[in-house]
Amino acid sequence: MKLLYITNQVCGSGGLERVLAIKANYLIQHYDYEIHMITLNQGKEKLFYDFSDQIVFHDLNVSGNPVAYFKQYKRQINEVVDLVSPDVISVCDDGLKGFFVPKILKKKIPILYERHASKNIFKNVDHPGLLTRCKYAIMSSLMDIGARSYDAFIVLTNYNLTEWTNENIHVIPNPLSFEVNKELNPNAQNKLIFVGSHVFQKGIDRLLKIWETIHTDFPDWSLEIYGKMDEAKTYSSMAASMELGESVRFFNPVRDIKQKYEEASIYVMTSRSEGFGMVLIEAMSVGVPCVAFDCPCGPTDIITHGEDGFLIENGAIETFAETLSGLMKNKTQRLQMGEKALQHVKRYEVAHVMPIWDHLFNTLIKK
Repeated sequence: MKLLYITNQVCGSGGLERVLAIKANYLIQHYDYEIHMITLNQGKEKLFYDFSDQIVFHDLNVSGNPVAYFKQYKRQINEVVDLVSPDVISVCDDGLKGFFVPKILKKKIPILYERHASKNIFKNVDHPGLLTRCKYAIMSSLMDIGARSYDAFIVLTNYNLTEWTNENIHVIPNPLSFEVNKELNPNAQNKLIFVGSHVFQKGIDRLLKIWETIHTDFPDWSLEIYGKMDEAKTYSSMAASMELGESVRFFNPVRDIKQKYEEASIYVMTSRSEGFGMVLIEAMSVGVPCVAFDCPCGPTDIITHGEDGFLIENGAIETFAETLSGLMKNKTQRLQMGEKALQHVKRYEVAHVMPIWDHLFNTLIKK
């Protein structure tokens, strides 16, 4: 089968890039797919994750005002489609333009959309004004129209189903990045770990407020934050102003993140919204219990509250701090939850998820 992915850039260290690498590599290795990937203004940037050498990349170079940009985008996409002649197309673009790819294609080819973010991703600002709310309403309506033009529309969680009204919708979760450990790490340290980019959506400001509240009660614990930092170093500056000192440390993205999970005792997620929450299943795959805000979308599908972690009402910082403190004090509970995490996370193993994708692609072709 010849599969064409249409996305933005895949050179970064984010969850979408990681998932695309996992899925594309698996389809090539286990199902003998021929995979092409359209990227956008990626240039010669080095890839953070390991994409198969068999993947053929087609990088579009578009620029200018919105009208010129869209004309170039439309022309170049059709040129690649003509060149590749794919059996099926999968669009992985959480921006608004991704919803209208079926409208700009000249050839009739089975096409699906993979939604890797909450529909409400655009609402990640505090106290939006009237004009902003009107903008969100228009964008939401446009997304609904675009979603119905696809042959299939894929979301990652059952929660995501409630955000959409189209009938062509399916739920397929992200696959795990690595194998589930057989046992807990006996040498786990007194560390909390957070993995995510330094953007408002990820809620690092909320995490630092939580840590500010409790860190003096746990002098032998530390908080480690891994992720791409913003140029202003907003959150490291915030930590300094809170006088958190050496109790919190910031690191750039690392390739062997599994080792960092294994060193930790608890994973903390303070996101305002998520598309899925890859970091949760990654942490659980090494037996690390998670404490997360019950934000849209992902945590409630992944975490079984009270068994393999805790779900906290979104934004309830005091409750989060209290729950986290209790778990930090109770090693027995952490170990029990870690064992449950190892059991529960197996449903996300790549060998369980990828046959669903292969079946869907073949079904679309046969329609």
